[in-house]
Amino acid sequence: MRPVRLILAAATLALPAFAGAAVVGHVVPATPLSEARVAGKADWLAYLARSRTLLAADKAALAAEKPTGPIPVVRESGSGARSMPLKRPAEWYASAEARHVAEVILSFQTPAGGWSKNMPRDGAPRQPGQSYAPGHEGVAAEPWNWVGTFDNNATTTEMMFLARVAAQLPPKEGEAYRASFLRGLDYIFNAQYPNGGWPQVYPLQGSYHDAVTYNDNAMNDIVSLLAQVAKGKGEFAFVPAALRARAGEAERQAIACMLASQVRVGGRLTVWGQQHDAITLLPVAARNFEPISLASAESAGMLSYLMTIERPSPQVVAAIEAGVTWLKANALKDKAWVRGAQGATLVDTPGAPLLWARYYSLETGLPIFGDRDLSIHDDVTEISAERRNGYAWYGTSSARALADYAAWRQRGGKGAAE
Repeated sequence: MRPVRLILAAATLALPAFAGAAVVGHVVPATPLSEARVAGKADWLAYLARSRTLLAADKAALAAEKPTGPIPVVRESGSGARSMPLKRPAEWYASAEARHVAEVILSFQTPAGGWSKNMPRDGAPRQPGQSYAPGHEGVAAEPWNWVGTFDNNATTTEMMFLARVAAQLPPKEGEAYRASFLRGLDYIFNAQYPNGGWPQVYPLQGSYHDAVTYNDNAMNDIVSLLAQVAKGKGEFAFVPAALRARAGEAERQAIACMLASQVRVGGRLTVWGQQHDAITLLPVAARNFEPISLASAESAGMLSYLMTIERPSPQVVAAIEAGVTWLKANALKDKAWVRGAQGATLVDTPGAPLLWARYYSLETGLPIFGDRDLSIHDDVTEISAERRNGYAWYGTSSARALADYAAWRQRGGKGAAE
């Protein structure tokens, strides 16, 4: 990996300077991984080769299946994670209801070991020839998207649910669920980049999906699971010692990636972007309306995770202190983001919870807002009504990191005791 100081210094150059205008720039699409970008780097070339091999195997396995009847189309649903509850009483995970969900999870695991997203797991099991992902209609589906992902809590939620079910069953009855979990763990290991990060989709899909993804807490979900696996307690006690050690090493590499990608502006540590280029670790854009920026909610999630580390290094402590300082400096007071008859807008609201914009310019430090035509604005009221009303441009969730910080300081800057 390049020296951290070079990576962080370069991050401040990501946007040109614009001042005093409603349109302050345009989203530049992220660059996917390729052999040309990693030429001469044996570990990265091996990573790309493994990804392509697993992608081909996923497609070949689906193509080889013999349908026994009409192939159902998998429909997208917002109830994916909710259909796999992780906070029920322990005995519930031995119920017929939980066992059914676990069987559905097994049926939709890809040959590579992951799962797609936005799919309810309490419906019917996957049928031979049925896609692993919503909206696909067989192996010929193009583009081949979201077949394995960490987005929207996918893969990690399935794994944790399987572990909970297996823990409540006699050893033989839980064997299939434990085996599926271990395949998922191998999927996580295979998907981790040589620098410690993870893409949003694996095997690689291209575009911004190849970036190191902090969006929607994808990285946090992975490292939090790995931390529990490494401890080997509770429902994770079945994981072999060698894999527990490997999980701990993967977590350590991920922390190094987090520290290396924390953005410096004017020589000072700030927070993180929504996603960072896999090679340079610079913040990059995602969808047309998601610009290169500092991202408040994702950064808050990263800080909360770093505060769970039991014996944080001086570098971790510095990252936490700098990130919390940035969150405090950028919090809006006495404002609320309200969706009304005239559309979503900021409203003066004395005593309202602290509020943050979703994105902040690396150049000006001020909130920015994207639109579907790739334009970037400094005023949310000047983007299209569809985007203004259909996206969470402001939110209060970053306050959780400030509460976690207060508790962390009370513990003397250490992770919470188990």
